[in-house]
Amino acid sequence: MSDPNRVPHQPQSAGSDGSAPLTLSAIEIVEDRTPGSLADEGYLRIERLQVRNLYSNGSHSDTYPCDVLRRPGSDAVAAVLFERTQDNSIRVLLREAIRVPIYLRRTRDLVHADDRDHDGIIELVAGMVEASDPAGQEGLALRAQAETLEEVGLDAPLDVFQSLGRGSFASPGTGDEKVLFQVAEVDLDQANPDAASGDGSVMEEWGRLVFMELGEAIRACRDGRIPDLKTEVGLLRLADHLGYIPQLGLYASDLPEDLRARYQGLDEARD
Repeated sequence: MSDPNRVPHQPQSAGSDGSAPLTLSAIEIVEDRTPGSLADEGYLRIERLQVRNLYSNGSHSDTYPCDVLRRPGSDAVAAVLFERTQDNSIRVLLREAIRVPIYLRRTRDLVHADDRDHDGIIELVAGMVEASDPAGQEGLALRAQAETLEEVGLDAPLDVFQSLGRGSFASPGTGDEKVLFQVAEVDLDQANPDAASGDGSVMEEWGRLVFMELGEAIRACRDGRIPDLKTEVGLLRLADHLGYIPQLGLYASDLPEDLRARYQGLDEARD
């Protein structure tokens, strides 16, 4: 267990010459390749379909258009990394990184304008499922392990990763991506940004580690500091998985006997 009073390591990407850590000044659009591009070009593919619904009585609906957003692998694994502190609270490790689509929201005329600009987004460690990953829990754990090393420089044993419930679709109205959750109790002191290689893309060359108490992290999801849905879902699942009640700072086992007898985690089977 870690010391809750320690100053957490707050790394940021340093200059290649060992200079002071970099901070993001702006993202510049160098070229807009949209005009003339085909829907099946690029990393994301848009399938522009005409579909119709077939019903059990043999009838069918009118034909209607449906655009489907796809990318290689479709699914992603999110790793919920945590540790128990000496004061019996829960600390989680998140990562702030550049997300260009969210950064560019400031250039749009939105009905519900953001109350802040987002230079980066704080999220769970996460990454795409790759075609070479094994199926089942083994593959999910391997992917979570790899992303944990790539993004926060923490080399966690494979056997510490567990399922945190079934996957959830990220945006079912536009794409088929499913987020699959893994959880691991680790020593967060072992996180080392200097060992975080990233995935080799320029998009991942800037980032920083963020350590938060679990209840505060959930609160940050609600008040807009962490505007990422998968992160909120993963943190809430973690609290339930541990039987931890962040509003009280207590575990279910700490409740009075009558409440403890009635408590059942949401991931436990019901009669």
